[in-house]
Amino acid sequence: MEDLFTVSALISLLTLTVLEVVLGIDNVIFVSIILGRIPAENRLRARRIWMIGGILLRSVLLLGLGWLVKNGENELFTVAGYGFNLRNVIMFFGGLFLLYKAVKEIHEKLEGGDDHVDASTAKKAFAAMMVQILLVDAVFSFDSIITAIGLADHVEIMITAVIIAMVVMFFFANAISGFIEKHPALKMLALSFLVMVGFMLFFEGLHPLHHSEIPKGYAYVAMAFSFGVELLNMRYRKRVVKLNK
Repeated sequence: MEDLFTVSALISLLTLTVLEVVLGIDNVIFVSIILGRIPAENRLRARRIWMIGGILLRSVLLLGLGWLVKNGENELFTVAGYGFNLRNVIMFFGGLFLLYKAVKEIHEKLEGGDDHVDASTAKKAFAAMMVQILLVDAVFSFDSIITAIGLADHVEIMITAVIIAMVVMFFFANAISGFIEKHPALKMLALSFLVMVGFMLFFEGLHPLHHSEIPKGYAYVAMAFSFGVELLNMRYRKRVVKLNK
């Protein structure tokens, strides 16, 4: 217990918390977009379910980290002589699911799909959206759990970092959701980013076939650059509107 209050442990906690938040950026973007489809009066409830569900999921995975480490990298089955493990399977199907959701959202935006649900189907729609959020959260949590296992020596530090990161993401999700809803171009940009992330997860799931990796840093740099350009465009459009008044 004394080891938990050392400078080394505190540095480990801070580092891991920051990394958990960074690794959760794409998760927050997805959650923010889904929250935008939920009636305003239910969004706080949805965020609470996401936060509690995310903390419970990650805590269970961390408590079973011995099993996770053992089975996450062990071969489950082979296809044409190539061995696939649990991580490959999760990344493959998680990537496909994210690709499907992002492309479907883009299609609905381009074709003018209805963003609102009827009152008669509101409960079913809410439940379906929460399932989607928790499914994607499970996919993204796998990488963050592996990161936690590699960086910290104590489960207590890992769980604390996960809880802090989820609370941070909980508060940011609503702000990001509102900002994206106010700026349609940013929503399309976020959906395009999710398509890229989905493809990267799908590609990572096929790692035994190609033994190559797409550095995630490239994706984050691309997102930051595109976001910066769009912010400049927004400022320019606002200036043009003022000049034309």
